[in-house]
Amino acid sequence: MSSVPEAPLVELTPEAAGLVRRLRDAHGPLMFHQSGGCCDGSAPMCYPDGEFRTGGSDVLLASLAVEGVQESVPFWMSTSQYEVWRHTRLIVDVVEGRGSGFSLEAPEGVRFLIRSRLI
Repeated sequence: MSSVPEAPLVELTPEAAGLVRRLRDAHGPLMFHQSGGCCDGSAPMCYPDGEFRTGGSDVLLASLAVEGVQESVPFWMSTSQYEVWRHTRLIVDVVEGRGSGFSLEAPEGVRFLIRSRLI
């Protein structure tokens, strides 16, 4: 596993932070992972922390501080995806609609979505 020593590359919209707080209350500590593969690979997936195994093919982009959440929320990305997005600030937002059934927000009727801005 490697980490990115640069300035944080990930931020949450206020709506995403609110959803993270609700999911944290329901499921305990959380983590995000964004892969470049199948299963809605363009959307960040939210899991209970440690439920998704990370390894040498993943990059820790950020440890997100969310107001009202005790611990930081790690945001991981596959290395191959990171190579494509390395010059981009990722903005985690929430939109209505059903995303992947693997992500914790699926039953909420909303899904996390990445918006981006070149840095």
